Parts: sequence; C-alpha cells; structure tokens
Amino acid sequence: MSVFLDHVTVTVADLARSAAFYDAALGALGLCRVVELGDEEEDDAAIEAIAWAEPEQPGPARAMLWAVAGTRPTSGLHVCLRARSRADVEAFHAAALAAGGRSHDAPRRWPIFRTGEFNAIVLDPDGNLIEAVAPE
Repeated sequence: MSVFLDHVTVTVADLARSAAFYDAALGALGLCRVVELGDEEEDDAAIEAIAWAEPEQPGPARAMLWAVAGTRPTSGLHVCLRARSRADVEAFHAAALAAGGRSHDAPRRWPIFRTGEFNAIVLDPDGNLIEAVAPE
C-alpha cells in the first residue's frame, strides 16, 4: 500500500472569517464545504469544525482540509493543492484575495522549482500558506 496524505487540519482564530476565505479559495478549485460539526452534547451548539472536499466525495471520511476553532491558531503551515488548469489557479488567487486573503506569490510560472507548472500562493487569515498548482 502506498502512503499518502489523508487530510490537513488548521486551527483558526475566527472560524466564520476562515470559513468565508476557504469557501471562496477552495471553491475556485472545485472543492465545497461537506461537513460542519458542533458539540454533539449541546443543543444548538455553535459550529466548531468545517471540512472541504470534492463534491463527489462528501462526508468527513473524504474531507481533505479541516478548519477548527481554537485559541491557538495554526500559522506558517504550507498546503499545496493540485488544480486542473492555469485558469483555476488564477481564479483561486483572485477568490482568495476577494475573501480576505493576502497574496504571497501572484499566479505565475516557476521554471526554476517547478518546470511545466503554474502556481499561486496566498496567506489565509491566520498566516498559513495555501498554494494552488496546475500543469502548464
């Protein structure tokens, strides 16, 4: 059996703000929100965790990115997601900026590091690097 990364979890300072960012940025890549969880022991509990996955892979078992509310947010993590096309990378970058993200690297080719690929990197609201990369 091959080893592969199953999912990434980031702890966020403001779940609503981060959810809006990830809905936009990941939505541009074709991912959607598939799970929202609150405390199961409380009636009308606030949402504490949100997960995104491909629409045809719904549910927590297939979620690739989780955001959970916490007092010590994750910062400095670098997550790279494969995009289908250069246009998707550009849409990801634009959507992330419109949703409160900051540009780390605008969409471009990286011939030194990644021959034949096109990517963009943004900072999420807590300072994590979220990258989209596509073949050229």
